[in-house]
Amino acid sequence: MRRLTLIRLIGLICAVVSLARADISVEIAQASAPISEGVPEVAVVRLQSLLNRNLAEPEWRAVAEKLAQAQMAANAPEDTLVLLADARLRDLPWAKFWRAQALATLHRWADALPLYEQLTNESSPFQRAAIFGAGETLRALGKRHEALKKFLLLIHDKQWATRAQLRAAELYIELGNASETRRILEQIQPTSVAERRERRVLRGRLELILHRPERAIGMFEAILKRPEGTPHATLIAALFGTAEAHLQLKTPETGDDVLERFIDRHYADADLPMVFAKLDELYRAEYKPSRNELEKWVRRPEQPRRTIARWYLARLEIRAGRRERARQLFTDLRRTVIKLPAMSPALFEFAEFEMDDRHFDEALAILDDARLLRPEPVLLTRIDFLSAQAHYLARRFDTATAVFEQIAHRDSPWAKAALFNASSGWLQAGNHARFMTDYSELEQKGGNEQSRADLRLEEGLMEAAKSDKKAAASLQRFIHDFPNNPRVSEAWVGLAELAFHSSPPRLDEARKSLEHATTDTPTAAASERADYLRIWVEETAGTDESKVVELAKRFLEQHGQSPFAPEVRMKLAELYYRRQDFANAQTQFEIIAQQNPNESLAEKALYFAAESAMSSMSEHTLDRALVLFDQVVQRNGSMRWAARNEQAVIERKLGKPKEALTLYDEVLKSDAGASEKREALCGKGDIFFEAGATDPNSYQRAIEIYDQLASDKEESIHWRNQALFKKGLCLEKKGDRAGSLATFYKILEDESLSGERRELFWYYKAGFNAARLLEEDSKWESAVAIYDKLVAAGGSRSEEAKARLNNIRLEHFLWTN
Repeated sequence: MRRLTLIRLIGLICAVVSLARADISVEIAQASAPISEGVPEVAVVRLQSLLNRNLAEPEWRAVAEKLAQAQMAANAPEDTLVLLADARLRDLPWAKFWRAQALATLHRWADALPLYEQLTNESSPFQRAAIFGAGETLRALGKRHEALKKFLLLIHDKQWATRAQLRAAELYIELGNASETRRILEQIQPTSVAERRERRVLRGRLELILHRPERAIGMFEAILKRPEGTPHATLIAALFGTAEAHLQLKTPETGDDVLERFIDRHYADADLPMVFAKLDELYRAEYKPSRNELEKWVRRPEQPRRTIARWYLARLEIRAGRRERARQLFTDLRRTVIKLPAMSPALFEFAEFEMDDRHFDEALAILDDARLLRPEPVLLTRIDFLSAQAHYLARRFDTATAVFEQIAHRDSPWAKAALFNASSGWLQAGNHARFMTDYSELEQKGGNEQSRADLRLEEGLMEAAKSDKKAAASLQRFIHDFPNNPRVSEAWVGLAELAFHSSPPRLDEARKSLEHATTDTPTAAASERADYLRIWVEETAGTDESKVVELAKRFLEQHGQSPFAPEVRMKLAELYYRRQDFANAQTQFEIIAQQNPNESLAEKALYFAAESAMSSMSEHTLDRALVLFDQVVQRNGSMRWAARNEQAVIERKLGKPKEALTLYDEVLKSDAGASEKREALCGKGDIFFEAGATDPNSYQRAIEIYDQLASDKEESIHWRNQALFKKGLCLEKKGDRAGSLATFYKILEDESLSGERRELFWYYKAGFNAARLLEEDSKWESAVAIYDKLVAAGGSRSEEAKARLNNIRLEHFLWTN
């Protein structure tokens, strides 16, 4: 349609120009003839050949003018711009006009407009065409009222009146002015079938803004049923009008049938991306849209329909929550051999999709592919902006900030946002000087107060995160300079955090700042963070645990979706566990695991949920503990062998020693760490010790295992003393009292010689058992010597040993000089 319009426009202009230049050579006329015959590509070849001759400058300019017209008619605006860059043509009216036309064709509206405006103020054959072009350009730039003024200048011009009236009516419709639309439509006197069809479509659109969709559908259907002779743009407008009418009628399921039939029949239509976009709008309005047509087009080979269908099916899958299918569709789209600029937005959406999943490098690679499709300038800026965001979120602040600064210096609606982000990036990068430079530039460019306040607050919060001494002053200055800003509450929370994290914590100051933060109307972010911080402040202050529990519960009720929620729930579970409320602890630990299945926190939560169930000691909770520990093992994380050991303990409690032995052996044969293997070895020895009650031979097997544990020089004294103590019990059970005494005494002896930090738990157990054996054999002096060692140890059981020592001395008159 654009090409046909250009050819007609060229015909109008050529008629005028031919009157002004009657001496055009026959050769140029013959070379140019295919333009009016609808085959401008041939004219381009012929005129290029003429231009390459050694022509005089006037003749060369005449050929160049015709070549520019032919190139535009052949939809080669880039070649036209190259041709017209020649200094010999720059100031000629016709060259300005075709340069403007080329720029407009490339959607470089801001570059085209000044050229059109120059021509509208000049007396030349191109003045009227330039006025029309300026109107189209202003409309594309969203300046509808200014565009309307341009078209109204032409409504009394014999050559341009109908075309200008049609455009003016369209603008009045876009502005929602029904009365002016009706007036203009009544004035139009179409002379061709195309103009009559376009007027009918505009009448249908008028019915839509008057909210009479049934009438509108009748007008649109008249064109769609008999499309012969209808310009393509008018046909598409009728198609979209039908869709809009069904949206008004709330019958999108019927409206989508019209678009689906068109797509089915016209799989290579130039406006197919727009038709799919309108179809997607209808699908979004449906309660349960059918994906049948999209699935069919994805399977069929016709292009570009197949590629575009993948895009919109991916959208449908995202809305349905099927992200992996959407990712596969986007990936297939990216790999397609169809490389159209219209697919740039699809790749842009794919990059946004990957950004949502924090796949920043993948998003950057997709955006690079989108650039290769040569998108329009507006989309290219958005691509650059998203690339900068990806670098920023990936914490590559220098790269991100450089791109943001480039965008900030473009003539773009994204410029101020880019400058804001550049300022923020310099804060993240720790470059305060560059931050102040960009912040000052934002002020000079009229950045709104909220943006400036946000940056000043971010400055303070960033300094606080880095424990910068200037943080408190920056936050207080923000509170002073922006007292009415809603984010003042966030600054108070920042000050509370600084007080809490100081050494030692300034808890009263933190509480007062939190009180300021929650006065009046705090922002959602301030309320969330204040409620979070209050939990830790009160716990650190030693507040009654029941109050801390209530604070944690209230946080989860009010901020259940907060990123702090897992940490708070973990704290709540730990508080329940400490209070021996194992049932509630287990519930909270299990919720953490369910809500965060893919995070490392889940393994810890599952483990402690199992520990909570195990601590409850009832049979059904022990069974639940076994299941939970097994889930820990299946995650194959760092706690899996500790979980196996705990399963073995449960099996022992349930009276299943064979199952416990199997679990311990699994740990011992695995790649478990030394501590898990020590625990498994000790547990295995304990099972044989317990079995000795019915099978005395088991005591010897237990002794061998305890010897293995005690003989390891790398073992800590805790494990060595435990192993020796249990060996001593085994020897006593076997009737070897002397061996048992010697083993117990070895712990006392080794402890006195050891350079390690003292281990007193097994030391005392060994000492009291050694003294007991001696007392049972009436060896009071030796028993006293043992008790003397225990008293001298100065531990928790020293007083118990001292009391027993004094009792023996009194009973048996054993006093020293």
